[in-house]
Amino acid sequence: MKISSLAIVDTTDSIDLERRRGEPGVLQWVLALGLCALLIFAVLAFGAVEQWSTFTLEAGAAALFLVWVGKQFVSRQVQLSRNPLYPPALCFFGLILAQVALRRSAYGYVTKYEMLRYVSYGIVLLIAAECVRDEDIRKKFALALIVFGALYAFFALAQQLTFNGKIFWVRTARFNGSIYGSYVNRDHYAGLMEMLIPFPLVVGMGHLQRGGKRALVVFGAVLMAGTMFLSGSRGGMIAFVLEIVLFAALTLVQRRNPRVALGSVAVCVLVLTFLVFLGKGQVLGRLGDLGPGIRLEITKDCLRMFSHRPVWGWGLGTFPTIYPSYRSFYTNLFVNEAHNDYAQLLVETGLLGFSLMLWFLICLYRHGLPTSRRWEFQWDGAVSLAALLGCTGILFHSFVDFNLQIPANAALFYVLCGLAASPQAGLSRRSRSIGNQEIGGRRTPPDNRTPGAVEIIESRIIRIWKGSGQAGPHSVVRRTNGWLENTRREKHERASLSETLRRNEQRTQEEKCL
Repeated sequence: MKISSLAIVDTTDSIDLERRRGEPGVLQWVLALGLCALLIFAVLAFGAVEQWSTFTLEAGAAALFLVWVGKQFVSRQVQLSRNPLYPPALCFFGLILAQVALRRSAYGYVTKYEMLRYVSYGIVLLIAAECVRDEDIRKKFALALIVFGALYAFFALAQQLTFNGKIFWVRTARFNGSIYGSYVNRDHYAGLMEMLIPFPLVVGMGHLQRGGKRALVVFGAVLMAGTMFLSGSRGGMIAFVLEIVLFAALTLVQRRNPRVALGSVAVCVLVLTFLVFLGKGQVLGRLGDLGPGIRLEITKDCLRMFSHRPVWGWGLGTFPTIYPSYRSFYTNLFVNEAHNDYAQLLVETGLLGFSLMLWFLICLYRHGLPTSRRWEFQWDGAVSLAALLGCTGILFHSFVDFNLQIPANAALFYVLCGLAASPQAGLSRRSRSIGNQEIGGRRTPPDNRTPGAVEIIESRIIRIWKGSGQAGPHSVVRRTNGWLENTRREKHERASLSETLRRNEQRTQEEKCL
């Protein structure tokens, strides 16, 4: 029986679209690692809210930008992806410039100072979108965030159990607050965890790690979620539940597989077990006290402020200066933020800035959701989905808090936006080989894997022959006619895509020669 001679019918020109792209350069790795180090520094430096830490964050972002510009000179061409977030971000920068140039700000100096901070946010978004695109880099970047998040959560837990009223056991906070981790405000610690938890959660639910590594990743997710509940932040607790529900719903819609939903429920059960084990189950009682407090009154005052300057706003960063004139209740506390990032943005930038924010978020979800479909088997999709879930959690929490006014959390948020919406650059060698080991087994190839026609037919012929018992070669051929027809159709589609890639590569080579 000569199955092989029958199996290669009409498959002489096998298709291989897996053209290997150049490996990430040294400068690209430097930028990715520098970005990760800058984010970690901002978190450990008390959220980068003090002048020295804010300056260091801005200076570090400027240094990364200069390295990126040098990278463009070294490559002798400007390589800029078509990220959909760039237009709204540039328009927002233009709006702030107009507030300063046209003297639309109630306090020009503060607006200039805040503009520098937003420039640094734009730089970290640019670096994340341009230099954390290759799958190898995205994998290392995600693992770094997972390791840091787990270690930071362990530190926060140890500090709580041995708390002496000081941050890092040595630093006395200038203002009284609910200290947790390196933050004076526990809600800001919860905001950080909301953005980090999706990374171990998504990786642990996929097939990117196995055995003990997978268990460690899931443990990291449980530890981070547990400390967020221990912090007592009600907004953080609800945001975490929202992320779990959205993750389960999204996977059910895309895969129609309840495995992830059951895994998400298991993670919640483990978090509750963790709280009971520490004897801190009473923290859940804070969910029963969801009164708005003075937050609702501040929001109403913000609407009155907006009505006086509806188009341009009062100027970026001017809220604490203007608000005392509009405060409608008595308090001996200084209200420096609106406790609602959306209301504060509306007050400071008016309808123009609020519209640009909506444009930014629409682009984020419109381009982020399609790239997250490959999350089970590829780091590219897993990072995109985790970043999108993290952005969703912090955006929800921003209705009742001011996490995006904290430089460390805001910088991480914009980095996640860049990761979620950035177009895919290339696949690693390992990801391109997934599916070759066991075709038809438990592991399935990624969505964008394009094996050759011979590989498809040979694997299916072997599977059919092994299950056919005493069937002869003609029986096998009849059963494979359907596969051959489908393969011809798929081959035609891949051939078109292969020609497009070939032309793009040829054009790139010609540009390099010029």
